Amino acid sequence: MARFAVFFVSAFLGLGLTALSLAVSPWWWPPAAIALALTALGAYDLLQRGHSVLRNYPLLGHLRYLLERLRPEAQQYFIERDYDGRPFDRDVRSIVYERAKGTAAEEAFGTELDVYAPGHEFLVHSIAPRPTPETPPTVRVGGPDCTRPYDMALLNVSAMSFGSLSGNAVLALNRGAALGGFAHDTGEGGISEYHLRYGGDLVWEIGSGYFGCRTRDGDFDPGLFAEQAAREQVKCVSLKLSQGAKPGSGGLLPGGKVNAEIARARGVPEGRTVVSPPYHRAFSTPHGLVRFLARLRELAGGKPVGFKLCVGSRREFLAVCKAMRAQGVTPDFVIVDGSEGGTGAGPLEFADHLGRPLTEGLITVHNALTGTGLRDRVKIGASGKVATGADIVKRLIQGADYTNSARAMMFAVGCIQAQRCHTNTCPVGVTTQDPRRARALDVADKSLRVQRFQAATVASALKIMSATGAATAAELRPDMLRRRTDPVTVRSGDQLIEHLSPGALLDGDVPPDWAEDWESADPDRF
Repeated sequence: MARFAVFFVSAFLGLGLTALSLAVSPWWWPPAAIALALTALGAYDLLQRGHSVLRNYPLLGHLRYLLERLRPEAQQYFIERDYDGRPFDRDVRSIVYERAKGTAAEEAFGTELDVYAPGHEFLVHSIAPRPTPETPPTVRVGGPDCTRPYDMALLNVSAMSFGSLSGNAVLALNRGAALGGFAHDTGEGGISEYHLRYGGDLVWEIGSGYFGCRTRDGDFDPGLFAEQAAREQVKCVSLKLSQGAKPGSGGLLPGGKVNAEIARARGVPEGRTVVSPPYHRAFSTPHGLVRFLARLRELAGGKPVGFKLCVGSRREFLAVCKAMRAQGVTPDFVIVDGSEGGTGAGPLEFADHLGRPLTEGLITVHNALTGTGLRDRVKIGASGKVATGADIVKRLIQGADYTNSARAMMFAVGCIQAQRCHTNTCPVGVTTQDPRRARALDVADKSLRVQRFQAATVASALKIMSATGAATAAELRPDMLRRRTDPVTVRSGDQLIEHLSPGALLDGDVPPDWAEDWESADPDRF
């Protein structure tokens, strides 16, 4: 128990110095008092519920908060790094923490961003802002073949599995979703008891391992699927084709981590290593994918069914669109996951070199569905570093109907980006299956933080939309988002990106940049 060493040492010194003070000389009382005071502080750290770091690292954990007070100098060296080593937005984690704690406030001085740096984006405000809606809007998810549509919030919990996250982290996220009225994506690890305890709305994600609905051989089991999908908490079903941080790569869960709880949730043998293939066994062509989605919706009793992917080949997605039109069947939603998304564990080369970033992937999917006349039947979700109100508005402008967040939601439950997710030694109990570490995450406290963060971030998005002069998301336009391409040139969204008109690909009005992909897209093969 090395993490308690400082506390144990202070307690031992306190007792020893007290004995010396009583038996030898009163001059030992000053150091004894210091040691006893530190011991009392350590005991308080163990008992308090607001700071997971202090519960897992009594006394020693205070060094973290000391470094935070040295902002911004300390952060650039200690904390503010993304998973691939690039600096993370200096304000994002602070914004999330403050909103989660309910302490967000206006800040003095102006931006510290380099507004003349190439790549800098900003939103265009109006001289006549619109009133901000008092009630957050929702998005109706459910196409013409869906009989049980779901009203999705503008910001929801993105896919994170039990197994990757601790049971307490899942409980906090789900209770926060229940309190705030937004959706909680289960991730591909199946539906656990922690997803069900508090009654939060679930988007059940099914990956290539078919966890929770698989046969002993690892194939899809329609009976088990129908049984799980019938749960009242399951509002939507999402078929995972690929993940932003590791597209084209399957998952592996070592047998040592497959305890009884994880085995039950995933429908696999306890103690045995579980491998998720990089491809689905249930289909192998775009036509097969569309038919499988239709089958899932039927088995789910008409609940919304869609798929998630990190966009790679535009030709392949166009092939899926051709299959949708040929069969007259569409998913109810598509979730676009950007390559900048995170993962608890994955090959570094995949994270760095595969997949399209969210902006490009989102615009590709929006244009493909629009150009094939399917956009009005399919809602689009966006996930990948969505953490602020500005992020939500940008993604809505680029074609999304709603957004999902994983990393910011982890911040809200206490993640400090220690990057030990794959080691089972998370210092704040978020990404560990060690019950001694997971106990540090207090569900009651952290669920309120999740709810507050989501509510404050959506409220911020609505204020920003109002500032642009848009009363609703439908009134947002590409020209409201600007990007600096060099120190003296700024382009609007409609100048940077070619936006297809409804049905353009079907009417023969195919832009030259799309012609080759559209011609070669084959619904009989990927």
